[in-house]
Amino acid sequence: MGPPAPRRLVILTEGQWHVHNAKTAMGVIRYGTDRVVALLDSAIAGRNVAEWMPGHDIPAVATLAEALARSEPPDTLLLGIAPTGGKLPDAWRATLLEAIRAGLNVHSGLHTFLGDDPEFAAAAHLAGVEIVDYRRPPPQRNETAVGRRHRPGSRVLLTVGTDCAIGKMSVALELRKSALAAGDHAVFVPTGQTGMMIDGWGVAVDRVISDFVQGTVEWMVEEGESRGDWLIVEGQGSLDHPAYSSVTLGLIHGATPQAMVMVHKPGLQEHDFDHLPEASFPIARLPEFIALHETVAGLVAPAKVVGIALNTSFFPDDAEARRIIDWTETETGLPAADPVRFGADGLWREIRRRVESLPWVRENDARGLA
Repeated sequence: MGPPAPRRLVILTEGQWHVHNAKTAMGVIRYGTDRVVALLDSAIAGRNVAEWMPGHDIPAVATLAEALARSEPPDTLLLGIAPTGGKLPDAWRATLLEAIRAGLNVHSGLHTFLGDDPEFAAAAHLAGVEIVDYRRPPPQRNETAVGRRHRPGSRVLLTVGTDCAIGKMSVALELRKSALAAGDHAVFVPTGQTGMMIDGWGVAVDRVISDFVQGTVEWMVEEGESRGDWLIVEGQGSLDHPAYSSVTLGLIHGATPQAMVMVHKPGLQEHDFDHLPEASFPIARLPEFIALHETVAGLVAPAKVVGIALNTSFFPDDAEARRIIDWTETETGLPAADPVRFGADGLWREIRRRVESLPWVRENDARGLA
């Protein structure tokens, strides 16, 4: 799978345009290269995405007909939500059928495979359009891990986090941006449906059979090493999350990163568990969580947390956000930044310096000289 051909998108978020569920929409808008014609969401119709995401002039419309009537009509309907369980809302079926019959391709990152739905498949066949299910795992990747070692000269980073949906993908993409600006040959390794929509390759590891997660991630890292020297692997879930820890563990042991970047959202006290609002699972303190990740990674291969990426969105005042960043550096002894809010150039320089000093990185490089 190569870079995605440019599309003209209408993104469907009907009634769910908020940070948690609409993270696919927000990720594609912020980091994708496609032209987003409109956001289809009657709850905010008449408003503009720029209210929430400055610099992105995208009108919100109430109906698909409004999007199709624009001067540059869409050619693709992209489902912009990532709800708990990944199921298609029943109320959306009519909109999807309307889009297919209007000649739009449909791109989805849900666990519900739209291409397997007889009604959608028949309509798509008649209309001559394509349904793409990004979470559908490639069958040829059903392989267990073999414990491959990294190519000498490569550097493998993994973003990990204290909770779900706090910005691990965004941090990875911001770090790649800063790395490329610094002249480093950096590669983003997508492990989720939104990253795949943005970058055009990868595997949604949360849909892979558990026995094959590490092997699939090994393959993605190997592929990444053929594309560049600095690999920034997109993290998923959270290592102590009661629902989503397994995918995190598979990524850590499959990618065998030499270093990790911890993503944290200050002010968030408990794990996100929106389908069980009465449940309470506290988030560990950063120093404890850092030590946990280094211990778990070290069961297979040594790795250090070399930087902290903060999501300071709970704190609208820039000065307060910067104070939190400074306090985090003091608490952890590690460089910290909010890459989305303030950029990642300084954080990347520090991460790069620390990675180059790791003894296991030097030992791996020496293999190439033997």
